Amino acid sequence: MNIGQFAVVKGQLLGSIATATIDLPRLGLRATNSTNERAPAFEIMVLNVAKRWVQIGALWELKSNSTGEVFFQGKLDDPSLSEPLQIMLFGNMEEGYRVVWNRPEPRQSNLDGSRSNRRAARTTNADDFAGNATDDGQITDEQVNDPDYVPQM
Repeated sequence: MNIGQFAVVKGQLLGSIATATIDLPRLGLRATNSTNERAPAFEIMVLNVAKRWVQIGALWELKSNSTGEVFFQGKLDDPSLSEPLQIMLFGNMEEGYRVVWNRPEPRQSNLDGSRSNRRAARTTNADDFAGNATDDGQITDEQVNDPDYVPQM
């Protein structure tokens, strides 16, 4: 599910994330400067109520095994959140990044006590819901930046 976007604005990666209960209208990605291969690629910064930038997460660069696509994965965490928010960013610096969220699935125990992370079969819901994103995650509504616009279902 797409929950936000980042784009280059005056040389900086700025964006926002919004869900039914979270509204982070001013986020920034700060590139890390580390030679450690396990270091994150970006720190996720938020402009707090006192107008100060504070770190609330980090993103690591990963590569898809199936397509070779490079993306970023990490999480946001803050005492104001009930639990960390796992996110992924897809896109590039020129066109911007879309923020995707997916609920982590619980790990299942096998009969021998080992753990498995197999995805359960999903059922489709025929409720005629029409979203505002294409199959590749691009927002289709021109009014997406209009705060008074509510998508029609």
